[in-house]
Amino acid sequence: MLKSNLAAVETPGVEPGHDDLANAIRFLAIDAVEAANSGHPGMPMGFADVATVLFTRFLKFDPLDADWPDRDRFVLSAGHGSALLYACLYLSGYPDTTIDQIRNFRQLGSRTPGHPEYGLLPGVETTTGPLGQGLTNAVGMALAERMLAARFGSEVVDHYTYVVAGDGCLMEGISQEAISFAGHMKLNKLIVLFDDNESSIDGPTALAESDDTLLRFQACCWNAVRVDGHDPEAISEAIAQARRSDKPTLVACRTIIGRGAPNKGGTVATHGAPLGKEEAAATKAALNWTSAPFEVPEATIDFWRTAGARNRHVREAWLRRFEAMDPEKRAAWDAFHDRGAPPGLDRLLDSFKSRLADERPAWATRKSGGEMLKLLTETYPQLIGGSADLTGSNLTKTPATTPISAADFGGRYIYYGVREHAMAAMMNGIVLHGGFIPYGGSFFTFTDYCRPAIRLSALMHLRVIYVMTHDSIGIGEDGPTHQPVEQLAALRAIADIDVFRPADAIETAECWALALQSTRRPSVLVLTRQSVPAVRVAHDTENLSARGGYVLAEAEGPRDVTLIATGSEVHLAVAARKALREEGIAAAVVSLPCWEKFDAQPKAYREAVLGDAPRVAAEAASTFGWTRYVESEDDVIGLRSFGVAGPAPALFEHFGITADGIAERARGLVAARRGA
Repeated sequence: MLKSNLAAVETPGVEPGHDDLANAIRFLAIDAVEAANSGHPGMPMGFADVATVLFTRFLKFDPLDADWPDRDRFVLSAGHGSALLYACLYLSGYPDTTIDQIRNFRQLGSRTPGHPEYGLLPGVETTTGPLGQGLTNAVGMALAERMLAARFGSEVVDHYTYVVAGDGCLMEGISQEAISFAGHMKLNKLIVLFDDNESSIDGPTALAESDDTLLRFQACCWNAVRVDGHDPEAISEAIAQARRSDKPTLVACRTIIGRGAPNKGGTVATHGAPLGKEEAAATKAALNWTSAPFEVPEATIDFWRTAGARNRHVREAWLRRFEAMDPEKRAAWDAFHDRGAPPGLDRLLDSFKSRLADERPAWATRKSGGEMLKLLTETYPQLIGGSADLTGSNLTKTPATTPISAADFGGRYIYYGVREHAMAAMMNGIVLHGGFIPYGGSFFTFTDYCRPAIRLSALMHLRVIYVMTHDSIGIGEDGPTHQPVEQLAALRAIADIDVFRPADAIETAECWALALQSTRRPSVLVLTRQSVPAVRVAHDTENLSARGGYVLAEAEGPRDVTLIATGSEVHLAVAARKALREEGIAAAVVSLPCWEKFDAQPKAYREAVLGDAPRVAAEAASTFGWTRYVESEDDVIGLRSFGVAGPAPALFEHFGITADGIAERARGLVAARRGA
């Protein structure tokens, strides 16, 4: 049993005690923050005891195979304490986390940024920093573990998800969505270690809250216990009990921020700034730490490395069980874990498009999406659907997607409840865990609730699919609170994401296929409530939407004007083209379902599509951003205010988003050019 004795002195030939191990974390964090002259030493110093117990006694991992599917997941939701995670990875023997990476903490080009970033270092399971996101990612991971276990059995899927959350994580509203869902689903392999240090940036947490955190979690069907976060045996017993629970567990670890610092310990002065040379030296003296900066005594690091390797035989035994798996089940496993494009997708799409070209349905694009989803979910069992209490409106549930519940994790449809933010962050966690491709639905205006998690989907390059319906003033009578205006521009402003606004059933099917083929980007499918006529009436084996924009209808003769539109305004542009043709004005119609894909095309292609004639754009949304394609916002038939309540057809007339409105602007541009 490791002894607890904070100011411990390592004696040659004697096995290091608990505090020797924990102090290695503390001083690596102190040294990293001092060298960077930037960072958060207080959290790693305060939580080092808990992290030491978890990593050396409980966490199932193998540094030599960081992607082992049955490893435990460790999520540092309190991402500002990243130095703690990097120290644990280095001490445990992750080859990529070298002492030089610790030295280069927070430096340009290093793999140890100020907040952990997924993909930079093995062992970093998710990008954290925006508080509450990691906690909710972890709920998604824990759910994915249960869903995989239901399909493949506990012989190959049997692991825990551990989360370190701080006061800030639990203050953020997303945390309530997450813990409520996790308790309802009885995700008993989810263990939250709460860094209960009663500190926030502004001062003591008592400045802003009086919550009884344990009662809060218990009310959400969790186990909740409080322990001394500096007593290794109490921590160990609490984690052991949590692992035996039939509920998710919160272990509130009462800690002292900056523990060990003789003058600043226990104060917010240690939260977001270096200790300073004098306080760092005083801390070393107080804790009897005699090693030079970035050095760890040999016996201590040997103990850590042995602890890091202790599960190697567990992984090897798992691998033997995995290799002995029934061939059919093994093939299914491989399909579920394949992060590439689903096989046969192009054939499925082509067949469906051929049918649609024959039938020319005038469906709302949400219905078109639902029809495509029926085919996709029948074909690809790794697709997991859901909605934030809008299933009947989003049309995201199909006959193949039976509900997931605490009693049956073998289903494929998640009822998230009215928890849009948690839905988005949980889907990130599901993808990060591996095994599934998630999609989730809500109203498009409520992407505002999802936006922080959508941004992280993009930052982490995750294939998460957001099905957002009721995309414009076409929602009608529900009024401006529910009518999206600025949301398209806001989402298009995010890097590394594809925002699709298809015009009809064929484009919707194409965009769904592209979302599945975009293995390193999230996608937002922006779909109508109202019916729209078919604008693609001839079958084309090529996925025309793949280039983001294309000429839907060329001008008859040299172009006088180009009409550009997305979604439900494409058919208006087609009608305007017809009216202009009758007046001797040759207009082309360009459908632009995805700006991001279009902007990625070669310049020559973009110039050929857009042409050099005057351009008019039409979109039932904010005009902001369209000047990348047209001369002026005056050339955009769109919205310059919030919507209003009323029947959808009346609203389009009210705002002038009509074929006549498009044609009128085109006439003016053509006349001006001819006059010049």
